[in-house]
Amino acid sequence: MGRVQGKIALVTGAGLGLGRAASLLLAEEGAAIFCTDISPEHSKETVRLIRGAGGTADFHELDVCDTGQWAKTMEALAQRYGRLDILVNNAGIAYAGNIEDASLEQWRHTMAVNADGVFLGCKHGVAMMKSSGGGSIINLSSIDGIIGEAELAAYCASKGAVRTLTKAVAAHCAEKRYRIRCNSIHPGYIWTPQTEKYLRDLGSLEEERARAVSRHPIGFLGEPKDVAFMVLYLASDESRFVTGAEMVVDGGYLMV
Repeated sequence: MGRVQGKIALVTGAGLGLGRAASLLLAEEGAAIFCTDISPEHSKETVRLIRGAGGTADFHELDVCDTGQWAKTMEALAQRYGRLDILVNNAGIAYAGNIEDASLEQWRHTMAVNADGVFLGCKHGVAMMKSSGGGSIINLSSIDGIIGEAELAAYCASKGAVRTLTKAVAAHCAEKRYRIRCNSIHPGYIWTPQTEKYLRDLGSLEEERARAVSRHPIGFLGEPKDVAFMVLYLASDESRFVTGAEMVVDGGYLMV
């Protein structure tokens, strides 16, 4: 307990799935959480769960594609807490579609949320963190930021962008001695509403889930808390010598 005691964390996409799991675990370990999401209903539920367990949390509506909303969010965060120690760039979307089937509209929307959103988060996060002594930026990429999957053309491209942007941010902050670390997490298939929707879009949910499980040598799909534990490690001072790294949480998917 207390691995991030007294730290201030901002989590994007905090309303469901990985974002909610990360928010709950960081709060359990002592951080105050600024829960952001495009959906007020879902994020307010995350806040309610945190407060119900005795933690500290606030909600702020945020479309990660909108730099104006980022500015307002950071202003609200500064007024509430005065600093930022942990930034979890988690918000993301996925469309099922190969290079022949995916539309330009789907491509642009995916890149706007998954790549532009992380770019803006890092940009605004660095600006606040460097003025308050440093921090940890954690970007959610994917195994599909390392490999390609036929039916996720736009998603793979966007998550590859997150992977290498993370390294550029880490290098910049290290050179400037900002004491800001930046790392990416690369989950395998984690059972979230987004994963369920993607598998349904491919065909029979039961068949597609079984196929997904078969790709993971460990024999099952991950759960949001499996990724949240990696977020916690990177958010804590335990990882003070880790930056620019690719943290794979994939049940062995990439090893075969």
